Formats: sequence, structure tokens, C-alpha cells
Amino acid sequence: MAGAGWRILLAGGLVCGIGLLPRLTHTDPAHTVLKARSAEREPTPEVLADIRRQLGIDGGPWHTLTSWLSGLVRGDAGQSWISGGDVLPGVLRALGASLLLMGVALFVAVLTAGLICARTLRLGARRRLGGRRGGGSVSAVLASLPEFLVASVLATVVGVQLGWLPALGWYGPQWALLPALALGLPAGAVLGRLLDDLLPGAFGEPWALAAAARGLTGRSVARQAVRRCVPALLPNLGLFVVGLTGGAVAVEQVFDIPGLGRTTLQAALAQDLPVLQAGTLALVLLAAFATGATRVAARLLTGPALRDGALSSLHRSAPPAGGLLPLLYGALLLAVVGFGLARDPLALDTGERLRAPSLGHPFGTDALGRDLLARVGHGALDTLFLAAAISVAALLVGVLLGLVPRVSAPLVDTVNAVPPVLVALLVTAVAGSGAATPALAVGAVAWAPLAAHTSSLLRQERATLHITATKGLGAGRVHLLRRELLPAVLPPVLRHALLRLPGVALALASLGFLGLGAQPPSPEWGLLLAENQPYAERAPWAVLAPAAVLALLGALAVSAAGGLRRPRRSSPPTVEAAERPSVAEAEKEPVPAEAR
Repeated sequence: MAGAGWRILLAGGLVCGIGLLPRLTHTDPAHTVLKARSAEREPTPEVLADIRRQLGIDGGPWHTLTSWLSGLVRGDAGQSWISGGDVLPGVLRALGASLLLMGVALFVAVLTAGLICARTLRLGARRRLGGRRGGGSVSAVLASLPEFLVASVLATVVGVQLGWLPALGWYGPQWALLPALALGLPAGAVLGRLLDDLLPGAFGEPWALAAAARGLTGRSVARQAVRRCVPALLPNLGLFVVGLTGGAVAVEQVFDIPGLGRTTLQAALAQDLPVLQAGTLALVLLAAFATGATRVAARLLTGPALRDGALSSLHRSAPPAGGLLPLLYGALLLAVVGFGLARDPLALDTGERLRAPSLGHPFGTDALGRDLLARVGHGALDTLFLAAAISVAALLVGVLLGLVPRVSAPLVDTVNAVPPVLVALLVTAVAGSGAATPALAVGAVAWAPLAAHTSSLLRQERATLHITATKGLGAGRVHLLRRELLPAVLPPVLRHALLRLPGVALALASLGFLGLGAQPPSPEWGLLLAENQPYAERAPWAVLAPAAVLALLGALAVSAAGGLRRPRRSSPPTVEAAERPSVAEAEKEPVPAEAR
């Protein structure tokens, strides 16, 4: 009940804060509404007063907010300040389009995650895993591709040139396939890496050894291993559900989809507060529903073992993965940045416009004849350092809040319901535009997945047998947290943070693509993609160059994450070692009923 009260309070504060936005920013919404309705009319005091009277905001922000809330109780979300139509039907139509797009994208994400985990599942089912893990290069590339770039390529190549699928508009389910691919592939890559990280621990648990000893098929063991790992990922899956619904603004812009993310963005730009409030409230309610559904599903999948403290730990001691790939990717990235820094990113040569890659211009040139290698190299200083700083801050905040789930869970639900684009607009409205606006907007939401992951892993780790036994020996909370829980939870959360490093850079790039980040002539990577996207068909290297460097960053992050493992204990094995029986002992272990 306390958690529900916190969620209601935070959701109400968010919606009310949006309603009081004109007061917070010291602006008159009548100016914005007049500009949206008729840019030719002169904003005289009489005209502005007439608009305030028509909108019912002449009584001030507090009166407007209370009137909107009283109407919401009766099922009336008010009228749009721009179109004058009822808000609720339009928001529901936008929500329906976004939910359909989210459902198809989630299906694509699950398929992508399954393909990424296929090698680990195959080796684990044959008892040949042996501590080996996939390199993750394919998943790193997929997770690092900008959604708006994938959307643009799919719309141009598959939709326009080949004509296989409809590219623009929203007239039925078939129009959801291309945008769902643009959204689902990166999301599935992240989910696949997180699941692949947990599967070796599941295949090493006593029930898996017992199932193998009794002759159960490898397919049955693999299916149960997935079921064992899914509860730890369900909170992040719930975050993806909301993110794919309200955070698909750039993709909806490319494909001209009237979804909820695009609707709230347009309402925020026009200061159409009734539409913005109703859209935000819909996202908050969706976040609450997704959180409740994932919690119920996690309890059903885990069963009474979570309550009885009878689980085995999925995070066992293991040697770190090989370190050659991170060195290779890091050296390649440093080489690109170093050669780029030696060139002038602002030098114009209109005679060299959109030149293909050559010895003089290894990455080609853009529409103004500027060297792309120079712009990518100089843009790395802003993009990479800013993304790294945001990731470190998000990791610290996420872990600290994840340790207190009663506080963090309502915050995660509320923060995740607000797309980064909307946060950027709110930050711009309150603090003004500037170089720090994208960083503040992305940092305000980047910690939420890490906090949810930390809370989920802690919940499962506290229910393991060795924690129960350690408690029985008289260990206190501080000892458990410092010696048992944090050593088990921190490595996977650190790997998760590294995996999301390219995603943070992508979020900054998305804001630049939408015009909310860096401004020309800055060589920031998001702005590079936005500037060169109109020329993607004529000069594909103009967008492939920054996209390839983003993919290289993702490969570096994933391969470096493989070296973050829980160190082996030098002390003799205790209760945790007792969880690993020999094959002979495993024959006496009970096998889950679902695997029989």
C-alpha cells in the first residue's frame, strides 16, 4: 500500500508539474498558441486576452490545473488548445497506435534476443558450455545502431526502393512492420545480452545437473534455464514496454506515425498542456500496469522458492573473459579519433561536396565539403566523454537506489514513463537551452534500468541457499551486503552499465537528431547523423561513418563487459560450493515438475 501511495503521489506531482509549466517558466502560453494557430496575427494585448479567455486560462495556472483535474474525474480531459477538439479521443487513438507498434516491436525484440542466446542455449543443452561465452559482436552492433538511422534506411531501401512494405503513414498493422524492426532490433540486442549473461549460471545449478543425469532432453533443460533467468529480467522488460511506447518519438517522426510519443512531443512544442498532461498520464498508467504485470509474472515463474530462500545463485565465481577483443576495439576507436583530431572539422570546400571515401578523405565528405573523419574525431570528444560521464553517474545512482527498492521502484516507474525527449523539453523550458540540456535530460532517466536491475538481482540473491545459511550462522546485514550480496550483484550491473553506454550515446544522438541537442556547426555525432540523413540515399557514407563508430563503441563496451566477473574466492568453498553436486549426487536431486 505504501508503494502504491508513493506512485500515486509521484504521478500526480509529474502531471501537476506539467500543468504548472507556464508558471515555472514564466511564459504566457497564449503567445505559443497564437503562433501555432496563426503566425501572421499580431500578438496584441487584446488578442492575447481573447485567447486566454477562449482557453479558460485567464484565471492563472492554478485555476487551469484544478479545472483540468476536476474534469478528469468526470472522464473529460479537456479540449486541445491548438485544435479545439476533445483531448481524450485523440490521446486514446495515439495510445492505440503506439501499443500496436510496441507489441510488434516487442515480438521482434524477443526473436532477436533468442537468436543472440542461441549459441549459449545450444552449448548449455549439450553440457559443453564450459564457462565460454559469446563474443557479442553482432549484438553490440545491433544495440549501437541509432533507431532513427535504422528507420531511415528501412524506409528508403525496403519501403521506397524495393517496395516490399509500406514506408510512410499509419493505415493498418502492415504499416507497423518496418518501424517495429527499427525499434525491436536494438531493444532485443540489449535483452539478449542480459539473458545470455545469466544463462551459464542457470545451466550450472543443481536441478540442471540432475536433469542431465536423469536423461532429460537438452531442449527441456534449455527451456527451463530460460525460465529460471527470465524473472531477473522482467523489470527491465517492463521498462522496455513503456520505452517502446512513449520513447519511439524519432521513429514515429521518420515513418509519420501518429503515436503517443510524437503526440506528446508536438503538444510540448506547442505548449498544448491538456494534450501533454493526458499523454503523460497515459504513459504513467501504462508504466504502473507494466510494473504490476512483470512482478506477478516473476512471482509465478519463481514460485515459492523466492519466499522460502531456496534458490541457487546465478552469479558464481568465474574467471574473466579474454581481453584481446577490447584492446583491438579500443585501439581502433582511438586510431579513428586520433586521425580525426589531426584534421580541421570546420574547413569548407564546396567543390568537394559529398565525395566518396578516398585517401584524402577516408570517411568521405558531407554536404558542405567538410571532412567526415575530422568531424567524427572531434565529435567523439563531446559524445564519448559526455556519454561516459552520464553512464558513471547513472551507475552510481542506480546501484544506490536499487539497494532500497521501496524507494526506487515508484521513482523508476514514474521516470520511465517520461520519454527523454519530453524531459529535454522540460529541462529546456525550466533551465533554458544549452550544451548541458541533453546531458541533464538523458541523465535524468538513464539510471532507471540499472536501479531496476539491481533491485531484481538483489531480490533473487537474498533468496539463495547460501544467504540463508549465512544468516543462520549469525551474519549481520552489513556483512551480508558487503561480502555476499554486492560481490554477486555488482559485476552483472556493471556489465549492464557498459552495455548501455552506447545507448546513452544514442540517446544524446537522438536529441541531436530532433534538434534538441548540439547546434551547428558542432560535430556532435547526433547532429552529424541529423545533418547527413537527407543525403543517405545519394551518399550513404555520410551516415554510415558515424554509425560505424557508434557500433565500434558498442563492440568495445560489450567485449570489455566480458572481463567483469565475480572473482574466485581464495578461501575454502562454503555453502555456495555445496550447491554444486557431482553428477552422482545430482541423480538424487529433485527435477522441476515442468522439466519432467
